[in-house]
Amino acid sequence: MDRLIYTAMTAMNAAMDRQRVVANNLANASTTGFRQEIFAITPATLKDGSLEARAMARGNVRGADMRTARVVPTGKPLDVALEGKALIAYQSPDRQGEIYSRRGDLRVAASGVLENGEGLAVLGDGGAPITVPPGFSINLAADGTVLASDPAAPNAAAEAIGRIRLVNPEGSPLAKGIDGFLKVPARNGGTGVLPPDLTARLTPGALEMSNVETADTLVQMIEAQRAFEQRAKIIATAGTLDEAGSGLMALR
Repeated sequence: MDRLIYTAMTAMNAAMDRQRVVANNLANASTTGFRQEIFAITPATLKDGSLEARAMARGNVRGADMRTARVVPTGKPLDVALEGKALIAYQSPDRQGEIYSRRGDLRVAASGVLENGEGLAVLGDGGAPITVPPGFSINLAADGTVLASDPAAPNAAAEAIGRIRLVNPEGSPLAKGIDGFLKVPARNGGTGVLPPDLTARLTPGALEMSNVETADTLVQMIEAQRAFEQRAKIIATAGTLDEAGSGLMALR
C-alpha cells in the first residue's frame, strides 16, 4: 500500500492533538492567570538516502504564550496580580520540585499553608511552603513579603513571616507540560528552577485574567477541524487509488 495513507494518518493524529490543545485553551478562557498553550506541527523524515517525497507529521505543545492579560481589581487582600513577566513559584503536586504560574488567587488552607485556587502551596524564598501561624491574619506587600498580624494584639506591628518566591523566566527555558504547569526542563528528565527576581513586584487586591482570546481560539478550532477532514479525504483517496491499482493488476 502507498505510504500516503500513513503520512496522512500522522497528520490526522497531529490535527486531533491540535484540537485538544485548542479545546483546553477555550475551556480556560476564564481561568485566572492561565497562559494559552502554543501547538506546533513539525515534519519527521527518515534519513535513508532515498528521495524524501513524504514526511510524517509530529505535533506537540511547544510552550505557552506569556503575553500579559487584563488585570481586574477585586479588593481582596490575598488576590495578587503580577507585574511585568514575573511568575510565582509553587510546590509541584508530587512535592518533587517547583512549578510556576501567574495565578494569584491566594488563600490560607486549613493547615495554615498559603496556597492558590488550585491548592498549590506557595513557596517562599527559602524554597519551602509559606505557613501562617494559627489565628493570624495576613497581608501582602508589593515585593511579595507576607505580613502576619495577631488579632489578640491589635496594637502590635505586623511581622514578616516570609516572602513569596517571585521569579523571572527571561533568558531561561520554560516549558508547559501536559499537566498545564510551567516548568524548567532539566537534562536528566526532571525539572530545574528559575532564579529569584528581587525586583519583581505584585499588585495586591487584583487578579490577572486568562490571555486566551475567545474569538481567535474559535477560529483555530475550526481550522483544526478542517485540517482533520482534509487528511481523512486523503486517506479515502489513497484507498481508492489502491483499489484501482489492484484492479489493473488483476487484468494482467
